[in-house]
Amino acid sequence: MLISVYGSAVFGVDAQLITIEVNIDVGIGYHLVGLPDNAVRESNFRIAAALKNIGYKLPGKKITINMAPADLRKEGAAYDLPLTLGILAASGQIHAPDIGDYLMMGELALDGKIRPIKGALPIAIQALKDGFKGILLPKENAKEAAIVSGIEVFGLEKLEEVIDFFNNKSKFRPTAIDTRKEFLKQLKYPEHDFSDVKGQETIKRCMEIAAAGGHNVILIGPPGAGKTMLAKRLPSILPPMTLQEALETTKIHSVVGKVKNQGLISVRPFRCPHHTISDVALVGGGAYPQPGEISMSHNGVLFLDELPEFKRTVLEVMRQPLEDREVTISRAKFTVTYPCSFMLVASMNPSPSGYFNDRKTSQYTSAFEMQRYLGKISGPLLDRIDIHIEVAPVPFEKLSDTLPAESSAEIRKRVILARNIQSERFEKSKTTHYNAQMTTRQIRKYCSLDVAANQLLKNAMERLSLSARAYDRILKVARTIADLERLEKVNSDHIAEAIQYRSLDREGWLG
Repeated sequence: MLISVYGSAVFGVDAQLITIEVNIDVGIGYHLVGLPDNAVRESNFRIAAALKNIGYKLPGKKITINMAPADLRKEGAAYDLPLTLGILAASGQIHAPDIGDYLMMGELALDGKIRPIKGALPIAIQALKDGFKGILLPKENAKEAAIVSGIEVFGLEKLEEVIDFFNNKSKFRPTAIDTRKEFLKQLKYPEHDFSDVKGQETIKRCMEIAAAGGHNVILIGPPGAGKTMLAKRLPSILPPMTLQEALETTKIHSVVGKVKNQGLISVRPFRCPHHTISDVALVGGGAYPQPGEISMSHNGVLFLDELPEFKRTVLEVMRQPLEDREVTISRAKFTVTYPCSFMLVASMNPSPSGYFNDRKTSQYTSAFEMQRYLGKISGPLLDRIDIHIEVAPVPFEKLSDTLPAESSAEIRKRVILARNIQSERFEKSKTTHYNAQMTTRQIRKYCSLDVAANQLLKNAMERLSLSARAYDRILKVARTIADLERLEKVNSDHIAEAIQYRSLDREGWLG
């Protein structure tokens, strides 16, 4: 008897329908074809044990299973559930005439329990597009998949429940979630607050500008100056995520299995990989490409602490994703693209010892050693960072000050107002949402300068030997400063402040 059941394969952040054809005929054998990997091939052992432990059996006949399309590699144990139901239906052990109306995915334990899977959200989205009546998933994945409205999602814990579902559907209720209500309920901000930071008013100003325009930042200063402390508080002043951003972020985290027992991810990601990370782990990849840290930071912040300690090859692979805000990973038979629209925040010491500009210490470093240290970071990468700022140690008077500092909530109000101005400015654009994303044409349109501002920028370009990319960065930052002041035109004061935030472009910047 021939039965067709349906599963799904996740590639990138999208899913593709997999048709599983199960044929049982006279003879003996178990033949699984359609380019399965080792985890799928081993499914017959899990299926046999699970069926025996719940009172069913693997039929002693010739079982042929084809997973179509046959030229697409299937990986993982998540196909256990549709394979098992296909075998039961084809052997006549269960009666399920409408089994083709439902898409199923789940890994089986030997006692019949259903273990969670990766990619439930993209699977649910694709199932809706393919016109399925509903999907059967592990209970831990039900809330995540139920974000998709218009399709019934049933979260089940055991194989017996799946069999019972086809015998008596009325006793099961689909998981229902009000997506917008769930989004608002989970909307919150990080615990780290700028009110904890004493002094550093200039750096706080930089972080406010960066948050308002979505600009990349590098913090340069000696150990203990507060670089990491400031970076960790940046998400607390970013605007709240929109529902669309939350869906995009949840989709990526779903692919790597980070959304179990959770609905929408409504807090902006903050990722802080160790400097020993590989280039594949950072940008994504592998034999079966998975998202890397830059994609996990989508709509959030990627913090690279001690930037020069990262391998140069690792840093260089970020250049294209920083510009395009997506990363494309190509393999012989397929190509996947992951979004990676993130804010890069990096920190570094000015020298190997960390005290290049402090002659009072015994760890004073020569200019040659400092330049060799800085040489680990390429000029093209630095060009893609909008704001370079020096972080000096906080004096005792500031540290002991008992007056409360400005809170993240107060700073965030100004940031949101500036972002609203940018949203109105770019409302007709599909790819630009804030100033850091402006194209060259948009820069020319929205950052026109008067004579004084233009002359100031010209002098800076000539004296600092700035690149064309640095020129655009200065204009973008100046545009954001003007937005914070709610001014339509960019003036010379805005240009002057933006130039000051290019520390690493200035000759003798530490002296």
